[in-house]
Amino acid sequence: QEGTKVPSKRKQNTSIVTSDPSHKNLLKSEQENWNDISPTYKAMTKRIKEKLEELHNMYTLNSGSPRMRFGENVYFEENGCIFLAKADNAEGNADILFSIEDLGFSDAFIQRIRISPDQRYMAISLKSENSEEATCIIMKLGNFPVMEKVIPSVFSFEWAANDVLYYTTQKNLKCQNVFMTTFTYQKHTKLVYTEQDARFFVDLHCTKDRRFLTINSNSKTTSEVWLVDCRHPFESPTLVQARTPGVIYHIEHRKEQLYILTTYGDPAEYKAILSDNYIHRINLMKAPVASSGKENWQLVYAPAKKTKLVDFEMFSDDCIMFLKNAGHLYLNVISFVSHSVQSIQLPTWACEFELESHPEHTTSTCYFQLSSPVHPPKRFAYSFKENNLIEQAVQEVPIIRNCHTTRLLAKSKDETLVPITVFHNKNSKELCRRPLLVHVYGAYGIDLNMSFKEEKLMLIEEGWILAYCHVRGGGEQGLSWHRDGCQHNKLRGLHDLRACITLLHELGFSQPKHTALTAASAGGVLAGALCNTDPALIRAVVLQAPFIDVLNTMMKIHLPLTIEEQEEWGNPLEDEKCMKYIKSYCPYQNIKPQCYPSVFITAYENDERIPLTGILQYVQKLRKAALDHASRTSKKGNWIPNIILDVQANGSHCDSSWEHSLNE
Repeated sequence: QEGTKVPSKRKQNTSIVTSDPSHKNLLKSEQENWNDISPTYKAMTKRIKEKLEELHNMYTLNSGSPRMRFGENVYFEENGCIFLAKADNAEGNADILFSIEDLGFSDAFIQRIRISPDQRYMAISLKSENSEEATCIIMKLGNFPVMEKVIPSVFSFEWAANDVLYYTTQKNLKCQNVFMTTFTYQKHTKLVYTEQDARFFVDLHCTKDRRFLTINSNSKTTSEVWLVDCRHPFESPTLVQARTPGVIYHIEHRKEQLYILTTYGDPAEYKAILSDNYIHRINLMKAPVASSGKENWQLVYAPAKKTKLVDFEMFSDDCIMFLKNAGHLYLNVISFVSHSVQSIQLPTWACEFELESHPEHTTSTCYFQLSSPVHPPKRFAYSFKENNLIEQAVQEVPIIRNCHTTRLLAKSKDETLVPITVFHNKNSKELCRRPLLVHVYGAYGIDLNMSFKEEKLMLIEEGWILAYCHVRGGGEQGLSWHRDGCQHNKLRGLHDLRACITLLHELGFSQPKHTALTAASAGGVLAGALCNTDPALIRAVVLQAPFIDVLNTMMKIHLPLTIEEQEEWGNPLEDEKCMKYIKSYCPYQNIKPQCYPSVFITAYENDERIPLTGILQYVQKLRKAALDHASRTSKKGNWIPNIILDVQANGSHCDSSWEHSLNE
């Protein structure tokens, strides 16, 4: 989990088409419209900005950034500076090693940091607001750190040895090449792996004991992993298990055994069978390094049904698993010595966790941070020796006392129970009169983003109710939850969203005229579809870089992500049923004259995934439909919704700095 990201697998084009006069005219018209409207919100904008800055200074800055521990040394990043401190330093004193401004990258922010085993080199990736591609800088550390190398368009990178770095390059949103580069004696760079299948994306990982570097090639449904032995980093990678349709796997290592997180399993032992030998949940298995094929995989641990294995961390004698069930986070600690499994409940408010980078393999403590949309990151430690959870007070951070967390289950059209997480101020009276902000995503098997955001806490303090609908298509209840909401099951996510909002209103959480819906990226599909099918359920919609024209996008195979995304949306070019099905829910295709909610959309001129042209056309078509409806009906009190598009000249689809997100 590198940095803070909008969940983003969507979409697409290699270059923004601006030569088309109709595109230019539409863009100019929308910019003029925005310039006319935005002064209306000037006073509100000023108040909100001041409040968000106050909350940011109070909570986020005080919570501290994740630490990277190497023996006695602790590295961390704050405000574009890399610091070095001593682990036993009670005063918290730290030295600045360097700042990215000193390196000439003042408009960028740090996305990823990797330190070589001997701590002589540090590799960092820097990303600007206007591009998804990052630049990798290799620094030679010491009393006076110097910039050793700059590598453009890098996605992931890991140290295989003290002076041997492996990295992947990104082009047109694809990662298919892996390179190796060295820094001492005979400096050289060479290509070590190329992925030929356009549906697969390559990234790198290092096992916790640093014994192997893994080259991971993944599509939406299938994996293949190659091992680089870090003791012999110049030797060719070896294959763990050839790609098998439907089998996803990820590798860790301990004492000559590979530990494998995988969807593969024995059908005799499990009921949730996909086909033949494949089950639709993640298990932990193991196999000897010397004979790693799946015929040798043995079960170590299988989570309970509807439990999602979010992440796991390997230590010398134990393994920690972070699990999620019905919105609750908890830990399972597996002891390889006693062969026991210990379950540890986490605080009920916790929705997201982040492991601290590079906790040492032999340590007796695991450090991580817990947060929720309205709870700033809090640092915790789990001690293997004491078998207990310790809350770490980094600095005196004010405690959120007045926020109540409620978890609900809504019954969808097919009787499936859909989890909802609700936050509201404990002191709020008459919740039915309070404004409600509903969040949805529901795609790619990705969980709804529930990390801390200052604006969410501000809304709670001002009396809002926040609801997070964990609909099918997302990953909140494991792989089957995703499968049940993708391709020919996409409408289930829409039914789930409708059921969630209806239940909230029935239970007295707000009412339609005070309800807003928000979504980003692929979440725009369900949000936009609900606007067409049930506009009376909501009064306003806020969309960030929304994907709202599934049909036209999936018909354009020249776009860089369309082929790999057929596993999520289907292939309308070759399947007429698929085309009709997409057409039945696609937001752009189903706009009609009716009373729509007000809509606010943020889009980015430089977005490589969501082409601006499609959003401009959507806004134009939606506005026309709303005006057509208003002209046909002369009901007393009839209203025309605000449909506003804010096109940001800067920014891109995934990451943004605090300053940019504040302005937005």
